[in-house]
Amino acid sequence: MLKVKIVRLNKQASLPVYATAHAAGMDISACIEDPVTLQPFTTALIPSGFAIELPEGYEAQLRPRSGLALRSMISLPNTPATIDADYRGEVKVILINYGKEPFIIRHGDRIAQMVIARVEQVRFEEVDELGSTVRGEGGFGHTGTGRT
Repeated sequence: MLKVKIVRLNKQASLPVYATAHAAGMDISACIEDPVTLQPFTTALIPSGFAIELPEGYEAQLRPRSGLALRSMISLPNTPATIDADYRGEVKVILINYGKEPFIIRHGDRIAQMVIARVEQVRFEEVDELGSTVRGEGGFGHTGTGRT
């Protein structure tokens, strides 16, 4: 099991927690003094009240919570958001309201999930051409709609 250092920056902050034994993501809760009203098609930066120290070679990904997306159209506009291993500031979540109604965020509301993932840095090797494949340059729906 990977160990990640965490600092509670606000004594009222909830630390990330797995909701079930096999959950991939940990719930992240809002750590705010006053409720924030997120109007339709607007964004807000919501603090979590904690900071983390990831080991080199890892990132934290912030992702939307499916229940918020389904019921209220609340998401993250930059999903998945990346927290780099050398970042030491407070974890904050950019939320967007894609819905038609204002959405109120209160202290302690679960607003996102965080997944810790291994990452590799690469070194590019510039070449004159790339190897060929059957697919080639096909992309953006090149295989069709799947309808018969």
